[in-house]
Amino acid sequence: MGGLDVAAWPPNEISLSGEDRVLFLTKDFELIRQQVHEGLSLKMEDLDPDDLLDDINTDVMTPAWVCFDWDPARIAENAYAGLTIEGKSVIGEGGLKAGGFKGIVSGFRKGTGSSRETAPQCERWSGIRLIFARSFAPIHERNNINLGQLMGDLDQLRRLQSGVSLSLTEFTSRYNSASAAILESGGLIPFTARLRQGEVVIPPIERDDGPMTMFEHMIARKRVGGSGQILPGDSLVARVDSGYSHEFTSAQVHAFLKQAHGDEYSVQNPNKFAVFEDHLLYAAFNPRFSPLEEKIQELRDLQSEFQAHTGVRDYSAVNGVSPGICHQVAREEFIDIGDFVQATDSHTCMGGCSNALAFGVGATEYAALIEGGITFVSVPESIRFELTGTLAPNVTAKDVMLYILAKHARNEETLDRAMEFGGEGLASMSMDERATLCNMATECSAKTGICEADEVTVAWLEERRGYPITLEDAVFPDAGAIYSGGVHVVNLDDLEPMVATPGDPNRGIPSDPTNGMLVSELGNISIDIAYGGSCTAGKIDDIRFYADVCRNAFLAGRKIAEGVDFFIQFGSGEVQNHASEQGWVELFKKVGAEIIEPGCGACIGAGPGISVRSEQVTVSAINRNYSGRSGPGSLYLASPLTVAASAFTGKISAYEPDMFASN
Repeated sequence: MGGLDVAAWPPNEISLSGEDRVLFLTKDFELIRQQVHEGLSLKMEDLDPDDLLDDINTDVMTPAWVCFDWDPARIAENAYAGLTIEGKSVIGEGGLKAGGFKGIVSGFRKGTGSSRETAPQCERWSGIRLIFARSFAPIHERNNINLGQLMGDLDQLRRLQSGVSLSLTEFTSRYNSASAAILESGGLIPFTARLRQGEVVIPPIERDDGPMTMFEHMIARKRVGGSGQILPGDSLVARVDSGYSHEFTSAQVHAFLKQAHGDEYSVQNPNKFAVFEDHLLYAAFNPRFSPLEEKIQELRDLQSEFQAHTGVRDYSAVNGVSPGICHQVAREEFIDIGDFVQATDSHTCMGGCSNALAFGVGATEYAALIEGGITFVSVPESIRFELTGTLAPNVTAKDVMLYILAKHARNEETLDRAMEFGGEGLASMSMDERATLCNMATECSAKTGICEADEVTVAWLEERRGYPITLEDAVFPDAGAIYSGGVHVVNLDDLEPMVATPGDPNRGIPSDPTNGMLVSELGNISIDIAYGGSCTAGKIDDIRFYADVCRNAFLAGRKIAEGVDFFIQFGSGEVQNHASEQGWVELFKKVGAEIIEPGCGACIGAGPGISVRSEQVTVSAINRNYSGRSGPGSLYLASPLTVAASAFTGKISAYEPDMFASN
């Protein structure tokens, strides 16, 4: 497997010579092209910070098809393949590595999106070790730390380019002691070796008791050693209750464990961990993926090898049918109140709906925690959303999150914070709707999302576990807990159906979930595709929403609008079975919808529901609308109700219970 000589990394002094190149990722893609292909060299003094490209997501850095090459050296050959203009790659195959760049710089929220460690890997294995941005998304930042990548701000870049040398501690002192030690060791794997040899020590936190948020309470219960209050910025070692990987990530986990511990490595408590085959079952539907079937099969084979070697729980497809999307099946089968769960996917935070602490990590971090049973946690700040009122009949939890994304996440109030949800409004919501809230915390670039538990939580879990569940392990915030992001009241009565628009990527305005707009203000947007599915919108309540709209349309004699394809994909086998029992599957077929077996499908660009031409317009209930993620066309995010209503009208339309009555 490809790699870099990291023996001398990091140096005690960081400097840039006059010949050292830094790639500036600007909103003007022509400037990027000139730097990569024509030798243009820029300095920070040549640009205004607002010229830098914001919200560079992990799909841009390493699109799904790039991740089929699980070896980081091969991944680097297609670094930033998702950065395109008029369908053509700006950087090109091998361009980043050939450019000889030592650093790279961008704007706000670098690395939003998934937890795929392939994104920072594509930079590191292209020779880049210095990453500058105005801010970083939390999982991406953590992955950079675990790879030993030094991250800095624009002022540090200015000084380096002016000839000033900076001490290593200037790059590490912003972090807690564990993260700083990981960076100073050159990454998580060499740090872990130093820890075992006693070269570094993480002292336990000893404090008096004090008020804590839900995240702080949860991690306090799981910490190894120490006592008393936990506060933001603390670094501690914690026990992990469960976790999982999937066919996109298991190959790297397996390879990293063999690299670190030899071919005969073992993992602790394999019955607590799992592998899922859910992302790529329908990959052949995507014309871009079809030629890569051998690479996809290699990922499947390596996951099977990893599962057989470790003995972790196996949720592989049977006869081509997946048990379901990992996050949905995990909450159905093994995530319980108070659990601490880590997995190699950014939507792991969905487990927070059960009052669990769950968030995504990269392959390196997962390899370390599954081998040792413990992990290092940097305690984030928290932000609380106090929900009041009740949702209107045409408004769902998806609209709540699109509202929060537009109002709070866009200006970074949620960035790297734990999002708490509580209040009477939360109590009025079902468990599946609560799962939507927590699921989309990652789109907010938050650390995770956590819902308060109540009897609704208990009843939902008892139905699936078959034994009594209590609130004894539930966690609630203390009076006086510190919310650095504030406490925000969201009146559900006031919310309306929303969408997130595709933006204008060719003008440096990324297609992003934070581009919120009311459906009523959108105008006339005709659609070609309506897709309902994914971990966000393939749950039982989501399928019920689709069924409610379809039933009203069917009774009015309506079918799917001409020229529109409507896809409904189940989140799990449990969801599919429930839909069949309720008669929804037959209803969907009667109105002309296409039914798809459980899996991630179009959300990862791997299944029916993707666009195949740039002029196509999709309205989708998935969680993120990054350019190219679900095909080359334009993608609007919306709620299950809006998606289903739009399928019948042929344009993006808010659902109204009587909308078909006069027709």
